[in-house]
Amino acid sequence: MQQSSPVSPLTTDHSSPAVSPPPPEPPKVLQDVLSRADVLINGPRPWDIQVHDKHMYERVFASWSLGLGESYMDGEWDCEQLDELFTRLLRADMGSAALGVARIKLIAEHLRHKLFNLQSKNRAFEVGEQHYDAGNDVFEAMLDSRMIYSCAYWENAQTLEEAQLAKLDMICRKLQLKPGETLLDIGCGWGGLAKFAAENYGVTVTGVTVSKEQLALAQERVKGLPVQLLLQDYRDLQGSFDKVVSVGMFEHVGPKNYDTYFSNVQRLMAPDGIFLLHTIGIAATSQSTDPWIDRYVFPNGKLPSAREIASAVEHRFIIEDWHNFGADYDRTLMAWWDRFERAWPTLQERYGTRFYRMWKYYLMCCAGFFRSREGQLWQVMLTHPQRKDTYRSLR
Repeated sequence: MQQSSPVSPLTTDHSSPAVSPPPPEPPKVLQDVLSRADVLINGPRPWDIQVHDKHMYERVFASWSLGLGESYMDGEWDCEQLDELFTRLLRADMGSAALGVARIKLIAEHLRHKLFNLQSKNRAFEVGEQHYDAGNDVFEAMLDSRMIYSCAYWENAQTLEEAQLAKLDMICRKLQLKPGETLLDIGCGWGGLAKFAAENYGVTVTGVTVSKEQLALAQERVKGLPVQLLLQDYRDLQGSFDKVVSVGMFEHVGPKNYDTYFSNVQRLMAPDGIFLLHTIGIAATSQSTDPWIDRYVFPNGKLPSAREIASAVEHRFIIEDWHNFGADYDRTLMAWWDRFERAWPTLQERYGTRFYRMWKYYLMCCAGFFRSREGQLWQVMLTHPQRKDTYRSLR
């Protein structure tokens, strides 16, 4: 078989240069909807959507935010500044603008959350298996040295390490921890708060998690300290504790279980105790959650509103303080993304491109959620009505 000769530098190549095909023409109805958020399809600005495959339009029309996210994961579109795109979409309330079949699916999702208990005991470990067990190496690369997977406190901090340390110390001071006291940590993660409290405030800590991966690493980290960590659902806990803390776990409880959750905390906390609830919240009560987040990040999760929390604690606790620093979560998420992006060369062989795009989409849409002020971050201080001492909070 005769081989063709390569073109030498002296040979004139008269073939036409390859021309990239023009981007797919966007449907006018979708462009009109996005214009409400000042977003263009194939526009020139960093928050505009650049579509590579017209199949993206079909997926958005079919399932709205779920289709948008899955289409991004599959490389059908890109955006230079995803966080700003989501900020604009959320400020314009684009979730309510679903079209056609997508609107029907969103209504079905709303009813699923309203009618069924998606956070029942037999579902409690699903989020641990899907998200927190994704791989300790991802979280070790992304988080600070203590592996704190919740909003940092940036008021006087310049780095993620400083901001997470400030948050841990603020929690311990708000709880008024004293040497010899017992602390219950509901949703202890990788044990960062438990370790910090035991080392710096002299307390004995019991922590629970629903993630096997978290528990294995956390137990290594707290060796030699008065800390007991358990793979257990909060509803099965027994005992009495001087202080109770729950950081970044209440988002997985669900409205149908709020009464059960606070009744259990009330049962487990000593009469003179203090409870700190650290949770993401939403600006207005909603019965549903984002379908993409529900499928790929936090299955069966549900963010509470202020009204839902206040109603659930009524007749059980006194609300002593309500601290909102949701804007700090935007900065925390961007710091996590920066660390993950820099570590990606060491992770990419194990996880692959689709995981990378999924993780970027997750962090950027959450940053936009807080930047738009749709997302809040609350630390709520609660005490028993029969507590004798006056509680004074701090920052």
